[in-house]
Amino acid sequence: MYSNSADPPRRPARTVPDLRRMKIAGERIASLTAYDASFARAMDVAGIDAVLVGDSLGMVVQGGANTVSVSVADMLYHSRCVAKGLQQALLIAAFLGRTRLIDNLEFKIP
Repeated sequence: MYSNSADPPRRPARTVPDLRRMKIAGERIASLTAYDASFARAMDVAGIDAVLVGDSLGMVVQGGANTVSVSVADMLYHSRCVAKGLQQALLIAAFLGRTRLIDNLEFKIP
């Protein structure tokens, strides 16, 4: 499935307040990890609520032994790729391993 496949049935785009409301109401929240537009699109079409891009890409995509080698540039690249595949799911980028290095840096993903 390519990221420009037929549009999925429309539903409102998920937001952080949506996920909070769902948690409080005891609703299930579907969340999966993606690193590219094609998988993100497939998850969006399937109705996944949130798609995560994590620094685990250092092991899963880059073949490293851990997440230490993942750079801010890597995270931005994969987050942009995933964002291109999403229309409705909430994108969550989690870069936990080295956050102390980037406390004051603001990310903007087009």
